[in-house]
Amino acid sequence: MLRGSHAKARASSLPLDTPFFRTTKASGESWEGAMGRDTKDPAICLAKGMLKGFNCLNDMYFWKFSKFFNDTLFSKQLSFKQVETMKRVLESLNLNIVEMVDENATLDGGDVLFTGREFFVGLSRRTNQRGAEILADTFKDYAVSTVPVHDSLHLKSFCSMAGPNLIAIGSSEAAQKALKTMQQMSDHRYDKLTVPDDPAANCIYLNIPSKGHVLLHRAPEEYPESAKVFEKLKDHMLIPIANTELEKVDGSLTCCSVLINKTSEL
Repeated sequence: MLRGSHAKARASSLPLDTPFFRTTKASGESWEGAMGRDTKDPAICLAKGMLKGFNCLNDMYFWKFSKFFNDTLFSKQLSFKQVETMKRVLESLNLNIVEMVDENATLDGGDVLFTGREFFVGLSRRTNQRGAEILADTFKDYAVSTVPVHDSLHLKSFCSMAGPNLIAIGSSEAAQKALKTMQQMSDHRYDKLTVPDDPAANCIYLNIPSKGHVLLHRAPEEYPESAKVFEKLKDHMLIPIANTELEKVDGSLTCCSVLINKTSEL
């Protein structure tokens, strides 16, 4: 939820069906110069046309200040324009909206891992205990366990769900320590997919009736050894995604996506 790009990257007012984002700033380059270049990274932030009629906003790569669980939007009001834009669109889809108004609570969507059975909430520089408590109060039907995060921006910097019962996890000491904590806190035993590179452990799993198991993961040219691990998932449709530019401003694949469990057209 709490999300502000440290690099203050800006998106220009592009139509949402434009198949690219503006690139991030190179070392020693002015932002004005950077804004004149394009990147080949795909625009996977929002479904095409989802925000039709709304202007693009600063930092629109990242919508992690709001997060969906069971058709519920859980949001922290960081930017009035961003929150109001999201609310208007999602209200039109008849989704529930819960706003976190406690000024002492911080909760970054990148610290919230929902497995389908329970929540794991990373306690990091961007998420505190009070934020985790509010999440637990909101979703009382699910167990909520906190996981200390060290040496990483947030929990999903090194893990994500790669399938219905499958946790993708990085190989670093911080990632493995967090995995051990999750295993100790949970009554359920998850399968794990260990990849050599922590950033590659952040992937997007989709269960699409017409396609089956679909997994968006980092491209082989970025993390070749991790891509080889994903290729072992023979029952998944694998879609490699280049994310080099957005990674420069802390953008993981899950940072750039809003998944909505709806069949209606957006």
